[in-house]
Amino acid sequence: MQQETEQERRAIVSAGEGQIPTHLIDALAEGRAQDPFSLLGPHMAGRRLQIRTWQPGAQRVHVIGLRGGMLGELARIDERGMFAGTPARMRPGQAYRLRITWNDAEGRETIYETEDPYSFGLLLDDHELGLLSGGVHYRLGRCLGAQPMTINGVAGTRFAVWAPTAQRVSVVGDFNLWDGRRHPMRLRHEAGIWELFIPRITVGERYKYELLSASGQLLPQKADPVARATEVPPSTSSIVAPVQVHVWQDEAWMAARPSRETPNAPISIYEMHAGSWQREASDSNRSLTWDELGDRLIPYVTDLGFTHVQMLPVMEHPFGGSWGYQPLAQFAPTARFGPPEAFARFVDRCHAAGLGVLLDWVPAHFPSDAHGIARFDGTAQYEHEDPREGFHHDWNTLIYNFGRNEVRDFLISGALEWLEEYHIDGLRVDAVASMLYRDYSRKHGEWVPNIHGGRENLEAVAFLRELNRVVAERCPGALMIAEESTSWPGVTAPLDQGGLGFAYKWNMGWMHDTLEYIERDSLFRRYHHGELMHSISYAWSERYVLPVSHDEVVYGKHSLLGKMPGDEWQKRANLRAYLGFMWTHPGKKLLFMGSELGQWEEWDHDGTLPWHLLDDERHLGIHTLVRDLNHVYAAEPSMHSADADPRGFAWVVQDDFDNSVYAYLRRGDAAVGDEPLLVVLNMTPVVRHDYRVGVPGVEGLGMSAWRTILNTDAAVYGGSNVGNPETLIAQDHPSHGYSQSLSMTLPPLSAMILKRST
Repeated sequence: MQQETEQERRAIVSAGEGQIPTHLIDALAEGRAQDPFSLLGPHMAGRRLQIRTWQPGAQRVHVIGLRGGMLGELARIDERGMFAGTPARMRPGQAYRLRITWNDAEGRETIYETEDPYSFGLLLDDHELGLLSGGVHYRLGRCLGAQPMTINGVAGTRFAVWAPTAQRVSVVGDFNLWDGRRHPMRLRHEAGIWELFIPRITVGERYKYELLSASGQLLPQKADPVARATEVPPSTSSIVAPVQVHVWQDEAWMAARPSRETPNAPISIYEMHAGSWQREASDSNRSLTWDELGDRLIPYVTDLGFTHVQMLPVMEHPFGGSWGYQPLAQFAPTARFGPPEAFARFVDRCHAAGLGVLLDWVPAHFPSDAHGIARFDGTAQYEHEDPREGFHHDWNTLIYNFGRNEVRDFLISGALEWLEEYHIDGLRVDAVASMLYRDYSRKHGEWVPNIHGGRENLEAVAFLRELNRVVAERCPGALMIAEESTSWPGVTAPLDQGGLGFAYKWNMGWMHDTLEYIERDSLFRRYHHGELMHSISYAWSERYVLPVSHDEVVYGKHSLLGKMPGDEWQKRANLRAYLGFMWTHPGKKLLFMGSELGQWEEWDHDGTLPWHLLDDERHLGIHTLVRDLNHVYAAEPSMHSADADPRGFAWVVQDDFDNSVYAYLRRGDAAVGDEPLLVVLNMTPVVRHDYRVGVPGVEGLGMSAWRTILNTDAAVYGGSNVGNPETLIAQDHPSHGYSQSLSMTLPPLSAMILKRST
């Protein structure tokens, strides 16, 4: 075919009294129209109003009034689908609808009526566009994306998306047969914001964006980066979500929940994976819905005495095997367990039961799936162009460009979506260490130094500080918790003191040291005595959570019970002693699901917890111990009220290497009557008789009395029931720096808690 000349391409098509350049129709037909509003919708043609619409495959198009009266028929001026005309009965400024006649696959005539998307004016106001371009807009979930609304009495959905270098962006979905030529968007601003209002698109509609890159390449159809609902994986479309997902009933909880400002509140966290906590065996072994989790999980966790449930990431993620740690929808709860409103109901029910909800949140990296934000507009829009800055070797994922204002806005807006819209009580920020260091898990030559030549990621530091500042200002009471595994200073220090501003930090050092100790055969623990309590030397350098997390019970690391040395009895005794030690050590507590059952096998994200173990009294004993530890922890102020204060802890026995015995005091506020607690650990399977432990007396009251309030070797927990009389009277025998002491029997592989009574 002979190539068209420039003159021919600029030919004019007559449409009533108006004329339309052919090259604009060509651009529309070829899906490269950059300004569809300049061609489509209502236009003045002399003194008449001309209507232009692009309807590929349509047989006829009529223009009708709002009451259904016929205003006129549009002429087909291009066989590819361009209709235009000046309806004789139409007045300038008159509202109208399009009546479109199609033939379906069987040749039957179908009529569809709709308002014209290209008859609506500008949507985003200048103020919002200014915030977007300035990089200080923290409500992207309510600005960009799919927003159901009514404009001039017409119900529909406003779509808006950031794609700064795209040549063209279209909304596609079932409503337009996923044809990117039908609904091209309007570019509003140099910031790269595209917008379009599509009438009659309602909640529940599937959609994506189709983009043409700056070089003219048609990109894979993309899910909405700020979609607030999604299809159930493996499907990947975004879903139009309602503006308000839930009417909340938790005002009292939100006003009184534990916060950064209450560091001495008891916080005990049950970490869990929603998809594998429990499955419905009678229904294809499916995971529970949010409503079913509300029915079963909430009473279970509250009965065990946990104050919070922490869920592995629930942000939508395409690969279930990532456990949620490769999210692609930072604003949408996974559809695997139900719609967004069901998740909101679940959170509200948790709060009604006095249970806080924490979520894992992943700003450190994201997957490179074609439908996601990787090279969203054909460039490294959210990530770095240089793989030395923008690629995680450990996880085969991409790294956000924290130095870009729009990316920081995107991430902070995503965090606020959970805290403000879903009333989440805090976020555990995943993989903070990988964000702080440019050379994290990289060899020489695989990373780019900062502007000062150092390894610190200054942009990520600035992002984390901004994140915590904004959260503190907008979400009082929300707990921001860092998973940070290095010695970076001031993770929980306030921002005005140069810190990162987190409320708590996971104590990864405590976890690794103590698990390494407890896995040793008790015969050799005497040579590693310092491992168990080394963490006391830095226990108040940050505000800590003591985590025994999901990462420690997978990939060949064994379950918590499976780590323990010795025969079956010793394994359970070691586990009970370890739990007793953990709950009495300064710091908040976190235990991954299944550990409270004494699970033998590693966690399987495709399976379910072994609930049948509760039929075995030995495993039921471990379950009961966790409940009793939580209740003692919450009921005794000396166990938690000075968690962030070194005055809340004092050594009694720390150097008995030969016997692997430790003893320490937990103390609260004596001025309000908090009695001290004595904790004694025997980390060997040998019973220690007549073991002397110094204790503080009560001035003026003679010999103090100490009552055993918990013994992990008790029969009810599956132990050998070795112990002491319920109350021990101190003797006038100085020991360990105290004027009084107790002569005790130490059960094998045990932790005991005694309370002074006056």
